[in-house]
Amino acid sequence: MQTTAIKESKGDRLFLAANYIYLTIALIIVAYPLIYIVSASISNPQYVNSGEMWLFPKDLTFEGYKRVFQEGKIWTGYLNTIIYTVLGTAISLAITLPAAYAMSRKDFVGRNFFMGMFMVTMFFSGGLVPSYLLVKDLGMINTIWAIVIPSAASIYNIIVTRTFFQSTIPRELEEAAQIDGASTTRLFFTVIIPLSMPIIAVMSLFYGVAQWNSYFSALIYLNDEARYPLQMVLRQILVLQQMSAATGGMIEGSTAEAMNNKAELASLVKYAVIIVSTLPIIVVYPFLQRYFVQGVMIGSVKG
Repeated sequence: MQTTAIKESKGDRLFLAANYIYLTIALIIVAYPLIYIVSASISNPQYVNSGEMWLFPKDLTFEGYKRVFQEGKIWTGYLNTIIYTVLGTAISLAITLPAAYAMSRKDFVGRNFFMGMFMVTMFFSGGLVPSYLLVKDLGMINTIWAIVIPSAASIYNIIVTRTFFQSTIPRELEEAAQIDGASTTRLFFTVIIPLSMPIIAVMSLFYGVAQWNSYFSALIYLNDEARYPLQMVLRQILVLQQMSAATGGMIEGSTAEAMNNKAELASLVKYAVIIVSTLPIIVVYPFLQRYFVQGVMIGSVKG
């Protein structure tokens, strides 16, 4: 059998070359900041501040990480953040999945009304002060619930999940399960959920990353430092390092050289803090990537 190869035209080759050039530029734009931060966190800050270190590490030092992990609060912050992230993500999924599935069913009476009410909350909110008063009146100040409950549901995520159910789960499959005697609850847990792993992975990543990076709720609602999440602990370390560098001369009567050393250490700690706070998410993402791409693409086909 003879095979005929499709001959590329000059325009096709130019288009392909332009694509490669564009993707290469995009890769450099995305990768360079990541490589730079990693390199800066383990390089001598003198080379970083002078601009001599612009890509790869120079004069390796792990003093920044040493200073960060010397803080006993860092491990408490890690534990608190893991608890907040796992519990918060579980609560968010427990709200998002049933709500989205209910909104995806055409036989759900009043779904347009409820969807409209959900949409209103995307554009209007009570504001920070009413939200704080509500959390306070509910007795959740300085508790774990102040972190995981107010941000438990995202309307955008509910809409994406609803679209996934509408475009992916065949209606005939639901009807077949109902003919076999399955109730709506059994249908949801035994048929719908097992078929929805891509969107569950996507929502887990969305909620998990948001919860992991959150610090504003802790800043507003938590008073006990023992309950601070990792982001709040790292913020404290960074602020203290910067204040120490700025006021070192006034407090300790140190020389200009000593003040410069403190400023360099503060810069080193800053980059180490960025790596410490983002590394867990970077490690988890590859395991969810195949679900992530599939779930987002299917869930965004139509609204």
